[in-house]
Amino acid sequence: MASVSIRNLRKSLGRQQILHDISLEIEDGTFVVLVGPSGCGKSTLLRMIAGLEETREGEIHIGARLVNAVPPKERDIAMVFQSYALYPHMTVRENMGFSLKLAGARADAVQTAVKRAADILGLETLLDRRPRELSGGQRQRVAMGRAIVRDPEAFLFDEPLSNLDAKLRVKMRTEIKSLHQRLKTTMVYVTHDQIEAMTLADKIVVMREGRIEQTGAPLTLYDQPANMFVASFIGSPAMNFINGKVAIENDALMLVTAAGDNLRLSDTAVQRGEIGRPIIAGVRPEHLRIAEGGGLQTSVSVVEPTGSDTLLQCHSGDQDLLVSVNERIGCKPGERISLTADPAKIHLFDPQTERRIA
Repeated sequence: MASVSIRNLRKSLGRQQILHDISLEIEDGTFVVLVGPSGCGKSTLLRMIAGLEETREGEIHIGARLVNAVPPKERDIAMVFQSYALYPHMTVRENMGFSLKLAGARADAVQTAVKRAADILGLETLLDRRPRELSGGQRQRVAMGRAIVRDPEAFLFDEPLSNLDAKLRVKMRTEIKSLHQRLKTTMVYVTHDQIEAMTLADKIVVMREGRIEQTGAPLTLYDQPANMFVASFIGSPAMNFINGKVAIENDALMLVTAAGDNLRLSDTAVQRGEIGRPIIAGVRPEHLRIAEGGGLQTSVSVVEPTGSDTLLQCHSGDQDLLVSVNERIGCKPGERISLTADPAKIHLFDPQTERRIA
């Protein structure tokens, strides 16, 4: 096992800057997920760690070694791609042991390593099958097994579940997390799916346009997003944003919208000298609740029952709001309802910088 240290990493293609001064510490044995929208640079960063992209500016250390000029095969890492890339004419056993065989390992050492990986991944009964005889999930497990047999210092995953259906993705997420708990090896995982990031990671790195927006534990990013981008990207359904100004009503701090609606704020949310300050309140759908009166006056436009809860698409003034209610309710489209929220659950952001106001 080994840590991965990235210092002042930059990457450009012609005049286009892909990565901007990336610095990141990945501790030994940690499961780190790089997450962000398409084009944010997360896969490029992963490929640079693997040695598949040239590193000219900045440094990458794996363990104690500076690996900028070290070829991929000598970095002691194993990579699992979105494509399974299995040899169709080889059995599962042969696919998993092929890299060791190429490296000149003894036949008995290869078989021991393959058996260990198969036991970990539940592939013992599939070793003599060929890829065409396997399901998508089984093929992905074989691809993971091919990486495990190398016993690398770090595993790199590049969106490995993208080709699987929704039910199988959930199952494979569990298997990958279980794999990390067994091996306790450093893992770096790229995805655009924030649910994968939240459920798998010890540490999440949120990226946008080649920059790191925030790094931290999943619940830290959920509870204390650094800015509106992180707040909207982490959490499903996404956070609601409500524009307004700070006001005092009945000696209480309030957010008052252009439509005259209000939300009660925490007494310590902002300084009382900031009355009239424009502000954006962020409220997660699960933290909004239906009230008897006051609060945000909205009109229900869509009702989406999901079984365990109900999602309400609401309209307030010029703003759309999504509400997640953990019960079955009789709301109908066109119905008027009032919404409020626990002041402690409301996040405040500066409209100019979009940074969170602590």
